[in-house]
Amino acid sequence: MAMRRVASTAARAFASSSSSPSSLVFTRELQASPGSKKIVGVFYKANEYAEMNPNFVGCAENALGIREWLESKGHQYIVTPDKEGPDCELEKHIPDLHVLITTPFHPAYVTAERIKKAKNLQLLLTAGIGSDHVDLKAAAAAGLTVAEVTGSNVVSVAEDELMRILILVRNFLPGHHQVINGEWNVAGIAYRAYDLEGKTVGTVGAGRIGRLLLQRLKPFNCNLLYHDRVKMDSELENQIGAKFEEDLDKMLSKCDIVVVNTPLTEKTKGMFDKERIAKMKKGVLIVNNARGAIMDTQAVVDACNSGHIAGYSGDVWYPQPAPKDHPWRYMPNQAMTPHISGTTIDAQLRYAAGTKDMLDRYFKGEDFPAQNYIVKDGELAPQYR
Repeated sequence: MAMRRVASTAARAFASSSSSPSSLVFTRELQASPGSKKIVGVFYKANEYAEMNPNFVGCAENALGIREWLESKGHQYIVTPDKEGPDCELEKHIPDLHVLITTPFHPAYVTAERIKKAKNLQLLLTAGIGSDHVDLKAAAAAGLTVAEVTGSNVVSVAEDELMRILILVRNFLPGHHQVINGEWNVAGIAYRAYDLEGKTVGTVGAGRIGRLLLQRLKPFNCNLLYHDRVKMDSELENQIGAKFEEDLDKMLSKCDIVVVNTPLTEKTKGMFDKERIAKMKKGVLIVNNARGAIMDTQAVVDACNSGHIAGYSGDVWYPQPAPKDHPWRYMPNQAMTPHISGTTIDAQLRYAAGTKDMLDRYFKGEDFPAQNYIVKDGELAPQYR
């Protein structure tokens, strides 16, 4: 007996706009019909680290810890880190997979071309937060469902952002490098090390991560600003101590520190270009754990070289993994890392459990939590419109 379709209850969270093409969309029924399903997971390879922690479930070797469960239900579960190029392992499975699971940390880029080839594909799951690796318009037009584990790593990312702010403000890395290199030069650190207290910090985007960051910054007695498409209610603003700035450029001109917390969309891609960066304070510090493509890559390099940006830190790049010649690796006053902020062990356990829950609901024909939907019935979530 065919499982009943995922109901439309959660669709109420996605109010239709006048420009919505949903009436023209062919929806692939999100049903787990009888028989084995082919589920493909794309995760980063851990090599020798895979066995060092039993809770390290986010890597290819440990595959979210759901292999035994899926195979016990008769499903095929193929996991690979190989995701790029026409001859990659992922490409071999595109034509007949039913579900694709990937992560923001090692994203499988789901293009319109891949969607067209994937005749059996019904469900795209992001183990984590952020589904911009999917061509969401193409997914919507094809009637696919796209969902992620909303909230699974917001604490992880917010904590990481706070750490990066302090690393930049206190000029930490040069001191650390001195220790490694057997040096001791206090002046070489202290001449551009500051207190966080009293600085103006603005977040571009105040969703779950942005709000958590603002809450964690409040004890530092900073001047807190935020720009977002939706203003917080007054009570929450007062609790956090943050002020809403409707005009983004006006906010940026006031900030000593800017944190990027907005999703990557057509509107935000490349939004920090040469012109916008020029409007920011000379000596601004920038933290970006959102998405690398929100920044104009060369504009950031040029501003770091000139000193207009005094420090840049983040864990997001475009593309990912970043090539060895990516210019952000070599620009001055950077504190970059691979994409790690949202893949702590705690976060992995949360997004693994959330992924398993959605797969279980898929097999049973039940709704996902409403906030997890990114594309449903031809509609994009509001933050991606």
